[in-house]
Amino acid sequence: MRIILAVVFLFITSISVSQTKLGSIGSGRGGDNTGNEKKTKSPGLLNSEPAKISEYKIITIERDTTHYDTSLTIKKEYKYNYLRKDNFGLQQFANEGQTYTTLDFGINQFNPYPEIGFSGKHFNYLKANDINYYHVPTPLTELYFKTVMEQGQNLDAFITLNTSPRLNFSIAYKGLRSLGKYTNQLSSTGNFRFTTNYQTQSKRYQLKAHFTAQDILNGENGGIINLEDFEGGGEDFKNRIRLQVYLTDAQTFLKGNRYFYDHYFRINKNDSQNNLYLHHQLNYEHKFYNYKQTTVATTIISDEGNTFVNRFGDSYVINNINDETRYNRMYNKVGALYENKLLGEFQFFIEDFRYNYFYNRAIIQGDQLIPSNLNDEIQSVGGQYTYQKNKWNGKFSYTSSITDQSLSNLNGKLIFNYNEKNSIDLRYQNLNRLPNHTFSLFQSSYVNYNWSNNFKNEKINNIEATLKTQWIDAALQLTTLNDYLYFSQDEAPQDQLLITPKQYDQTINYLSIKAGKDLKFWKLGFDNTVLYQKVDQQNDILNVPELTLRSTLYFTGHFFKKALFLQTGVTVNYFSKYKANDYNPVIADFYVQNTQEIGNFPMVDFFINAKIKTARIYLKAEHFNAAMTGFNYYSAPNNPYRDFIVRFGMEWNFFL
Repeated sequence: MRIILAVVFLFITSISVSQTKLGSIGSGRGGDNTGNEKKTKSPGLLNSEPAKISEYKIITIERDTTHYDTSLTIKKEYKYNYLRKDNFGLQQFANEGQTYTTLDFGINQFNPYPEIGFSGKHFNYLKANDINYYHVPTPLTELYFKTVMEQGQNLDAFITLNTSPRLNFSIAYKGLRSLGKYTNQLSSTGNFRFTTNYQTQSKRYQLKAHFTAQDILNGENGGIINLEDFEGGGEDFKNRIRLQVYLTDAQTFLKGNRYFYDHYFRINKNDSQNNLYLHHQLNYEHKFYNYKQTTVATTIISDEGNTFVNRFGDSYVINNINDETRYNRMYNKVGALYENKLLGEFQFFIEDFRYNYFYNRAIIQGDQLIPSNLNDEIQSVGGQYTYQKNKWNGKFSYTSSITDQSLSNLNGKLIFNYNEKNSIDLRYQNLNRLPNHTFSLFQSSYVNYNWSNNFKNEKINNIEATLKTQWIDAALQLTTLNDYLYFSQDEAPQDQLLITPKQYDQTINYLSIKAGKDLKFWKLGFDNTVLYQKVDQQNDILNVPELTLRSTLYFTGHFFKKALFLQTGVTVNYFSKYKANDYNPVIADFYVQNTQEIGNFPMVDFFINAKIKTARIYLKAEHFNAAMTGFNYYSAPNNPYRDFIVRFGMEWNFFL
């Protein structure tokens, strides 16, 4: 499959090279970030003016538009990672491509419709709203490369081109392979994306569509057995492969394909003060999750002799566990939109959501039947009002089900942009959402990992306020959770891990305050982000660190007659000690535990980055203080954070 994708990518590249250039890239770096479209060059015009960087447009499904950016800033340093985005609030596991511990609860996105679950596998799984569309005057290519922990690399190749001013294509593939430093920790992932963006000459019809094929394979070792071996810092165990782990041959595999398109058609022939549109969006997706484990019993070696335990309790099979979960969903949204250039946009729509979540068997366990599938059809109606004019930008929507399911979503945001440096963003959401499927139904070869539940809907009330000024950026979030669903650990013999889903029947109140600013003096910069979180609850269900921070002191400057731009500095990440959720590979999700604390250790990185024309080169010594501050650093209980490692890579843009 990957060879086929590489051939397709090379074929598209050859087409783009042969395309007539619209012009070369100018030196300007200004751009219009307000979303106002500008007329770009038409193909075949050899005498057209050179294209500016601001003409290379990035468009979201919400029609927000920004321009491509080839600069090297501290924000680019934060985004140079496996997820290709700022991962503040996420604690990485030891190997690239593994899951993440969520330090910042506020980064969670809430959706009224149920998801498959297996949330620990979805950090690198691109959703429909994560896909961007493009409009470029000349073909644009981006190549991303970064070294990994052991035996592998991380690559991301992307190309986009306009065959005409009205039709754009893009194709991209991100691949990762990393063996890791610990036993059974292989990561092998792939994300293929294809997009198209089209509109007629009159702009009467507009289409955005994409296809994604994604697969995420991880070796799952279940964490280390003897924490003393890791924390003691002995020379024998600095070779991490010697540390005993619970699982030596288990692996998880998530695969999914998505077909998506979103299109508008204007009823009236000419664009006027008042316009009427028809809108349709389709999202069809199917997923497959597989848990494999060849050897069920774990051998624990100690001075007293070897012992054998079944980490996840009794199983129906002696060996060769091979559990499969399948899921498909179809979402359709059809609506009519009235646009008044003065008053804004009024939209009314109908949503149809259908899903099928299933196994290849039914299980009778005691007097309970564990069915083979969940499936349902949900129809909802809703409306949306959008206003964007001058300094104001607002969107307000409400959706409610008209079928038997109780489901609703009230969502609103209001943004006031005083100028480029000062703005305020207010958001509110009141949500009544259906449980994710792994809470409602789960089957496994492990006896205690089979359940069928009829939980209540989760109720979420969320308020956010974000203030951006020339002095400081600050954000406040208040969230109230009722009937909160979670996984937690049950009583079990020593070294066994039994997990079941539960619903909290009391209210959880969550508060977060986030502040940050990049202070600059001469060629020095001091970028700080501080997050404070507090939870009001009767029991320890929602556990987060009270304090999370990131501070970077860096230097920037031009050298060799401005041919080289250099950026170098030190970044410190820290979160306070707390009882973090642990990870369970059988359910590919995190569960609440209240026995082991992690945190209260600094993670110091030293980096040197350089920019030469459109190439950005990165070199980083990650966690170089590992041996200085003691071996007590964990990403989750029993799962150590990565040791000191030097990694390098680059991002390179080609404008043809």
